[in-house]
Amino acid sequence: MELDLKALEEIFHQHNLKITPQRIAIYKELVQSREHPSAMVIYDRIKKIYPNVSLDTVNRTLLTFAEIGLVRIIEGRGDPKRFDPNLRPHHHFRCIKCGEIYDFYYDEYDALSVPPHLEKKFMVTSKRVNLEGICEKCRTRRE
Repeated sequence: MELDLKALEEIFHQHNLKITPQRIAIYKELVQSREHPSAMVIYDRIKKIYPNVSLDTVNRTLLTFAEIGLVRIIEGRGDPKRFDPNLRPHHHFRCIKCGEIYDFYYDEYDALSVPPHLEKKFMVTSKRVNLEGICEKCRTRRE
């Protein structure tokens, strides 16, 4: 993904958020990452540039980004929240060995219908399929 500072500044203005160097750095790090990082991963990278930034600040910033629609939160079985700046419809494969999360695109999953009994109870705002298994790297190590 490419970082568009003008668009980011506009989104910040729309949501009455101050444009701070730390927020820009957090977003930049997230967008440049290919690994769906956790707040801790972002924090470890950001503190090299901003040594006074706290993990709490990074976490709250990422949660704010999720609230305003800049990123999505990926939660896994007891793992820390991971963040995904890719807002295009896509799905995830999570390796149960190494924990890596891979994006994949599959039109048939995008077109899944919501079961009628759920449609009556809930307002579904997004659909994502999460697959789990063993990734190619871990499979190759096992063989």
